[in-house]
Amino acid sequence: SGLETVIGLYGETLEIPCNKGAVKAEDVVMTKWKYDKGDGLSGHLLVKQKNQNVSISATDEYKGRVSLAANSGLLLSVAKLTDQRTFTCMVVASADITEYPVNVVVYKTPAGLEISDKAEELEIGKLTKLGTCVAQDANPAANITWLKNNKPLVADGKGISIQASVLVDPVTGLSTTSSILEYSAEKEDTDAQFTCSTQHTVGAEQVSSPVTFTITYSTENIVLQVIAQDPLVEGDNVTLKCVADGNPAPTSFNFHLKGELVKVEDADTHTITNVSRDTTGEYKCSLIDNPTMEASKDITVNYLDINLSPSGNIIKNAGEALDVTLQIDASGESKVSWTKDNVKLDKEPKFTKVTYSDSGLYECEVTMGLLSRKAAFDLVVEGAPVIRQLSKQRGEDGQHKVLICEAEGSPKPAVSWSINGTSLDESPFVNGKITHKITVVPTANLTVSCTVSNEFGVDTRAINVSSLFEEVRMDKQDQSDDSDQTKLVVGVVVGLLVATVVIGLAYLVYMKKSK
Repeated sequence: SGLETVIGLYGETLEIPCNKGAVKAEDVVMTKWKYDKGDGLSGHLLVKQKNQNVSISATDEYKGRVSLAANSGLLLSVAKLTDQRTFTCMVVASADITEYPVNVVVYKTPAGLEISDKAEELEIGKLTKLGTCVAQDANPAANITWLKNNKPLVADGKGISIQASVLVDPVTGLSTTSSILEYSAEKEDTDAQFTCSTQHTVGAEQVSSPVTFTITYSTENIVLQVIAQDPLVEGDNVTLKCVADGNPAPTSFNFHLKGELVKVEDADTHTITNVSRDTTGEYKCSLIDNPTMEASKDITVNYLDINLSPSGNIIKNAGEALDVTLQIDASGESKVSWTKDNVKLDKEPKFTKVTYSDSGLYECEVTMGLLSRKAAFDLVVEGAPVIRQLSKQRGEDGQHKVLICEAEGSPKPAVSWSINGTSLDESPFVNGKITHKITVVPTANLTVSCTVSNEFGVDTRAINVSSLFEEVRMDKQDQSDDSDQTKLVVGVVVGLLVATVVIGLAYLVYMKKSK
């Protein structure tokens, strides 16, 4: 046990030291190497006497494998496991003979590390032989560790079982270690990488190539998916897809379509074409081999129908009533907006008595989510024309008069005057109203009439228009009258003041006499 030990690598040249300089080389007379053959016998290898060549006497397994190093060490080529014995260097110096025994140990790393006998698949919850990891031709025998995702696996007697065995080659004496892993998989092991490794006494750690496995398990969850446009409306198609988490995934399903059972083989979908509002309801799918495993989904087919009364072109007489009703049939809450001639209205139009200004294009839009419906009616209010006002005013230059005729009616009334004028001006016909102006220069007092007419009737109104010369004379008379009136007022005021003074003096005289 106190012997020096030298480690050699299998198949390589091993140098066994001699005395390590304890005896000076110049003092050495002879160096001799021998080995322990067992049973107390020694085998001779070589001798080197001073000033002579080396004499090799090795036979059998060491023939041609030994030589002497410059420092008197023994060089042993192609190291084998049978070389694991004691080699002795005997040194003769002068009269002293000294022996230096050395124990030799030969190591060998595994020739390879691989996983064989791999399982085709692993089933969840079932202890299954995953594979065998083999470390070939090692000395000493390799210890194998199994790993999952680079983390060591330890036998627990339940989901992990590891059994190792060692086989020794009778010729080389090298050991082959086999390690069998039995494993109960989990769903999370679907992409797990399994490896095995060994860390030998000499050399770097060896790791096998990773292997993965298909993990099989029964369906635990099932989901019904609805594939359709959003929103789903009448006339669309909808596809039902049944998704199960089993591995391998189920390939046949039952689809429960509102009382109707449809079986599909080698597929997981069923399409309903041209859906209607009656399609709305609960749908289910289940496994054919396990009908209790099912999933359900509600499908809603969105619809939006509107009915506007009246619609189209509507003609009404002024003053008549118009009842507007909008009926909505929708699968959800809807919103309504109104416009008149593309201008937004604050509320739904109501007509107790229609007027000319009510004429226009009325459009309603009903929305429900992304669905939208529109309806419209074009209202035309008709009636005989009526002159609302006939007026006159003097022109800005005082040399002419402007006559103004304002009328209502529909269709647009024609306007005519009883006299000819100039600078005819007609306003745009808006909301049944029209204003017509003419410019005249009357040389005498006269009566002028305005006449409006359309297919429903005629209206006429007259106005007195005085001569411009008469108005000038009247203006001057008005100014004279105003002057006389001013003088009269001043006289009256002065008279009142004088009377007041007289009465005051009389009152003072009276008071003095009374005293």
